[in-house]
Amino acid sequence: MEETMNQVNMDPRPQGRVQYVLGPDGSPLTLADLPKPDTKRWVIRRKAEVVAAVDGGLITSAYACSRWHLTFEELENWRELVKKYGIAGLMATNVRRNRS
Repeated sequence: MEETMNQVNMDPRPQGRVQYVLGPDGSPLTLADLPKPDTKRWVIRRKAEVVAAVDGGLITSAYACSRWHLTFEELENWRELVKKYGIAGLMATNVRRNRS
C-alpha cells in the first residue's frame, strides 16, 4: 500500500512513531520545528529540514507533499540532491547547473 497519512487521526508520522530526528544543522528536529504549512519561500534550510524529517521517519512523504503543497517529484528531487550533493545541492543555482 502507498505511504499515506492515517485518515482517522491525521498522524503524519510513519508506523515507527519517531519523536525527533537530527536536523540539517545536527540539532533535534521535531514536528513543531518544521516550516509552517503556508510556506511560500523555500530557502535551503527549510528544504533541508523537510528532507531530514522525511528521511529520518519523522513524517511521511505523503504528509510532506500535502502539508506544503509539493509534488511528489519535487520532494524526491530535493531528497536526491541532498543525497548526491549535500545540503548545498538545494541551492537554486546548483539545481540549474546539475541539470545541464
